[in-house]
Amino acid sequence: MRMDVSRSAAAGYKGMYAVEAYIGSGPVPRSTLELLRLRVSQINGCAFCIDMHVKEGIEAGVPERKLHAVAAWRDTPYFSDEERAALALAEAATRIADNPEGVPDDVWDAAADLYDEESLAVLVMAIAAINTWNRLNVTVRKGPAE
Repeated sequence: MRMDVSRSAAAGYKGMYAVEAYIGSGPVPRSTLELLRLRVSQINGCAFCIDMHVKEGIEAGVPERKLHAVAAWRDTPYFSDEERAALALAEAATRIADNPEGVPDDVWDAAADLYDEESLAVLVMAIAAINTWNRLNVTVRKGPAE
């Protein structure tokens, strides 16, 4: 690891933990949040977060079969419509540079059809937060906890 950002930027981490507290107190099921966090971490290649969110997904009651299949969620029958909408939104927002229009309307509309405004806001914040965590950890090359 290049540096311990949690120590060197303790005030920044405190802010990130406040965002996480907001997300955790919201109406989106923890299992959905862990699937979303895992998928975004896979896209961003964050080994620390992949390891962490597999463990936290198990703690949240996500079946291991789902955790193993999250990278291919479109091609497996294991995910609910709500989970699929959250994963599609997470992928589109994470890969925002791949689409000149940002998050496509059909992806947004599918999520908005299944989640109320408060839940949708929590999803957007969760996507932003995990992307930030991934970028912090990848930048300093923080790997999985042994």
